[in-house]
Amino acid sequence: MTVSEREARRVAEAARQQEWRKPSFAKELFLGRLRVDLIHPRPEPAEPPTQRGERFLGRLRAFCERIDGAAIEREARIPDAVVTGLRELGAFGMNIPEEYGGVGLDHVHYHRALALAGTASPAVGALLSAHQSIGVPQPLKLFGTEEQRRTFLPRCARGAISAFLLTEPDVGSDPARVATTAVREGDHYVLDGVKLWTTNGVVAELLLVLAAVPGRGITAFVVEAGAPGVTVERRNAFMGLRGIENGVTRLHRVRVPVAHRVGDEGAGLKIALITLNTGRLALPALCLGAGKWCLKTAREWSAEREQWGRPIGRHEAVGAKLSFIAATVFALEAIVELSGELADEGRHDIRIEAALAKLFGSEMTWRVADELVQIRGGRGYETAASLAARGERGVPAEQMLRDLRGNRIFEGSTEMMRLLIAREAVDAHLKVAGGLIDPHSSFTQKRKSATAAGAFYARWLPTLATGRGHLPLAYGDFHVSRHPNLAAHLRFAERASRRLARATFMGMSRWHGRLERKQIFLGRVVDIGAELFAMSAACVHAERLRSHEDHGKEAYHLADTFCRQARLRVDDLFHNLWHNTDAADAALAGGVLAGDYAWLEEGIHDPSTPGPWIAPPVEGPSAHPDLRRSIG
Repeated sequence: MTVSEREARRVAEAARQQEWRKPSFAKELFLGRLRVDLIHPRPEPAEPPTQRGERFLGRLRAFCERIDGAAIEREARIPDAVVTGLRELGAFGMNIPEEYGGVGLDHVHYHRALALAGTASPAVGALLSAHQSIGVPQPLKLFGTEEQRRTFLPRCARGAISAFLLTEPDVGSDPARVATTAVREGDHYVLDGVKLWTTNGVVAELLLVLAAVPGRGITAFVVEAGAPGVTVERRNAFMGLRGIENGVTRLHRVRVPVAHRVGDEGAGLKIALITLNTGRLALPALCLGAGKWCLKTAREWSAEREQWGRPIGRHEAVGAKLSFIAATVFALEAIVELSGELADEGRHDIRIEAALAKLFGSEMTWRVADELVQIRGGRGYETAASLAARGERGVPAEQMLRDLRGNRIFEGSTEMMRLLIAREAVDAHLKVAGGLIDPHSSFTQKRKSATAAGAFYARWLPTLATGRGHLPLAYGDFHVSRHPNLAAHLRFAERASRRLARATFMGMSRWHGRLERKQIFLGRVVDIGAELFAMSAACVHAERLRSHEDHGKEAYHLADTFCRQARLRVDDLFHNLWHNTDAADAALAGGVLAGDYAWLEEGIHDPSTPGPWIAPPVEGPSAHPDLRRSIG
């Protein structure tokens, strides 16, 4: 299915939430306004939901202690007994309201539960999050009719596993090319198509399917997995998350009642995107659990392992890695907790915050796991099974690295997340100046846009010249005696926010309509925003812990160190906005695609096109004499 670039952009734009009816800290940040008042001070959590959440976490923790994560990795499947236990515990209804038979956790405790379950087994975490965050429950909670909620949510809460079906063999991040169709025939729709990478799809009882209704657009449907015409063609295998039930699902003339359509015809993609505004937070919650495990493992090994007369953690090279891991995990916890609280309050638009959390969590936790493998050296590269077989503790560091790698791809790859966030970050500019930079705009549209843009920028640009970040006493609440001065980091973030807004404006002025093609520039803009968001969240989290916990001094130290590390990354990103190899890289990439450098590929064998295997003669245990001797 071929779709023009303009049509693909039109479909994606139509699915966006067009208006901003609620405040957004991240949106303001990209406009050069660090609105700390939107996230600090945090309101106290309500007592009944907190008590209910803590009780459930206690039961879940006891259950997770009985899960054999090594067996799930070894057998590449979650045992039936584990799934049954999760059902009895109510884990499939954690995020479903009590009135529909669920546990009714708030987002904060739901994210903590996912982090806990994911450390027992990443596959179990994926099973639960895919079912509740992007499967049938979440879109029905937001867009389903009351009849649909009464019909399906109790089943989901009891453990009817659900899956989300959007991706197709030829369709990834371009929804305009969805080829699965839904044709109306009386009081039913008839669905035809193939869906790829359907997490939980192999074992699901209910499916949320996105299909194109001819002439109306992409539409969402709840489909019974046992309906005639639904076939799971295969179970996919991946480098990590070996226990997930991810497959290829074929729909052949599947009849779906009109009553099972979610929302209006043509609203399916918008439903999916809005669902992900909060559902996407499940992934950084899982990353947080993994990061905490990496920190614990790195700390224990760095204190236990000695080289040159002292623990390796006391050597500066390893100590720097420990500092990075601890500071990054603290910042990610701050982001996940803050985003969950904002979602629970319902007073903020968190579409950018959730996307930033996913981007930051997936990228930084991957780096954390990589540093853990490096700290453990050969024992980090060796599998847990091999370690255990020779009598050592089976620490699955290499498995964690493999499992976390997929998070940079799932639910929007890092590259697509940067573009999604960048689109939201420049939304205010496009609203006033879009007609000026759109090559398809008429003369009248350009004239109206010029008037609107002139008025907007006359008010906005002067605000980017100076701000609270230049006042030495600004953010004084974060400067506490005998603690690191976090106020200085917030002043840096405020100045950097205005600098970022100026850079975005300069990019629009320089490239106009071509800005959307400057994906690396936009990616750096987004990465700067992610670092500033993380810095702000870390400072707010530290201040809360100082006020309510016994770890105030330690929290301030963690936040201070993270902000120092982040500031270095921000400075590098700002420099690279205008001093980079982007043009040279684009030219070289074009030559690579044209085959100009194919000669560089000579001298290899491509294992993806194997020839017939010629087996050597086998004598004894092995044909290899050295191996024969070792086997003995």
